[in-house]
Amino acid sequence: MESDEKRVYKLRSQALARKEEKRERYNLRKRKPWQRALSTPPFPRFHEPPPPPAPPRPAAFPDEPRFEVTSDQINALVFGYLKDSGFSHTVFNLEHQPEFKNPIDESSIRTGALITILAKGFQYSEMEANMDSSDVDVDGDYIHLEPIDILTKDVHSLKQIVNNKKEKAKELGNRFGRDTEHVQVHRQGNEGPSPMDFTPSLVSPSCEISDSDLYVLEGHSLEVIACAWSPTGSLLASGSSDSTARIWEISNGPCISSMHSSPPNVHVLNHFNFSINNESNAVTALAWNEEGELLATGSYEGQASIWRKNGKLEEILKKHTGSIFSLQWNKRGDLLLTGSFDNTAILWDTGTWECKQQFAFHSAPLISVEFRNNTAFATCSEDKMIYICSFGESQPVYAFSEHQDEINAIQWDPTGTLLASCSDDRSVKIWSLELGTCLHDLQGHHEAVYTIKWSPTGPGTINPNKQLVLASASGDSTIKLWDAHKGHLLRTLNGHREAVYSIAFSPNGNYLASGSQDRHLHIWSVKDGSILKTYSRGGAIIYHVSWNRENDKVVAGFGNGIVTLIDFRSAVEASTMY
Repeated sequence: MESDEKRVYKLRSQALARKEEKRERYNLRKRKPWQRALSTPPFPRFHEPPPPPAPPRPAAFPDEPRFEVTSDQINALVFGYLKDSGFSHTVFNLEHQPEFKNPIDESSIRTGALITILAKGFQYSEMEANMDSSDVDVDGDYIHLEPIDILTKDVHSLKQIVNNKKEKAKELGNRFGRDTEHVQVHRQGNEGPSPMDFTPSLVSPSCEISDSDLYVLEGHSLEVIACAWSPTGSLLASGSSDSTARIWEISNGPCISSMHSSPPNVHVLNHFNFSINNESNAVTALAWNEEGELLATGSYEGQASIWRKNGKLEEILKKHTGSIFSLQWNKRGDLLLTGSFDNTAILWDTGTWECKQQFAFHSAPLISVEFRNNTAFATCSEDKMIYICSFGESQPVYAFSEHQDEINAIQWDPTGTLLASCSDDRSVKIWSLELGTCLHDLQGHHEAVYTIKWSPTGPGTINPNKQLVLASASGDSTIKLWDAHKGHLLRTLNGHREAVYSIAFSPNGNYLASGSQDRHLHIWSVKDGSILKTYSRGGAIIYHVSWNRENDKVVAGFGNGIVTLIDFRSAVEASTMY
């Protein structure tokens, strides 16, 4: 007869296994960059046979330093890594292994300790291989090594690799008549453009934003995935994978100096209580209604929550069975649109908070939803399809299928007549509803295009006499500005060194803010493509950038949990602003 304790253990293990297998299916799909902030490393399926035993490891080399560390201490670091990465099933089983002994208080192990120690070990081994015979200085140019070599080779073999690379560099220098002291052999593989291939826009030291022109909003403990300014006031919302959203009260006008002495008020919107099994419930999407009175949030567990601007919870919408990564209010405010990883979109009645209609046309998770007007909207998905839908219609009005890979974003132009889309197939497309087909197929990026934004200019905007521009940002580290009507490239903005994850036009259309994996925020001039201001001290990947409606502040959400507020008006001269 099975004991109650064993039966509970088995049931809990099975439940955790099912949940992690479901999460695995999400993680293995390629997501938008800000969604990757939520992803945990891939883990094996629990029903697969165990891998064959690894061959015996080589004995320690006699000249390698000895370091006293116990197996229990190593296990403690691995345990901390598994817990940080979300391997709850593995952690649960490890804790119940009789052989497992954690000699360290788990609360005292800092987050990411194992990765930090391993990274330092890699750097030490690489530096050791580059040392000259005197073991005092690095000999000549520093040669980077591949991680696989550091893992599998001893220091003598690594030194030989370094010497071979230096010889190849010398041969290249002799062949092309160049100074061999300045020839470097760069890493091989798909690591983006090397420094030799990179031609950034000129950034002078005076472009760096000073501490007096910014304020760091602290409170989140994990990645800040989304930020949203209230359309009518000075409220700023931020959403994080720490299971909270926050509403910050930011004063109008120049306010950074006063915020240093008097921090802004903040309302914490806790999503932890909505989660299944009381686990983390990341906030994955944010949207204010047109009046700025209500904030809608989407979560990893699939609920949409409605909050008053004072932080009071109004309603929880429960019908989706997958994570919500996109939501939007219509301008009239009577409908809320949500798109989910359960492959469906839902229109909610904001008077009763009931589901008005669920649209189940896609065969893969929805990535983005976008209202065209008060009743019609577009959806895009990992199934490479775009559907134009309308409230009350049982079938899509249009279906566009020309993309060859997952679609990452869609957005209507200010008039609602043109729809732009971008994809992992490296293309940007502009669709015309009047023609019912693709108007322009914009090619030029060399990697996946992560996001697009229309400028707030041209007919139907507050800047009707300015040219309508479409901006696209890519994994190739560039931003491209396109003439939307003629379908040709206006200019390429080179300034980032890694993938660009977020872009935003200023309300007057004169400036473009961008945030990147290279941990830099740039503010560009749309007119000439120059970098006006830059911020590089955030210390983490930037997942989101956004302007306030007054055109004087930029906010950035970072991967280390901070929200940085930049006073753009005071950061540049008045002659540059207007």
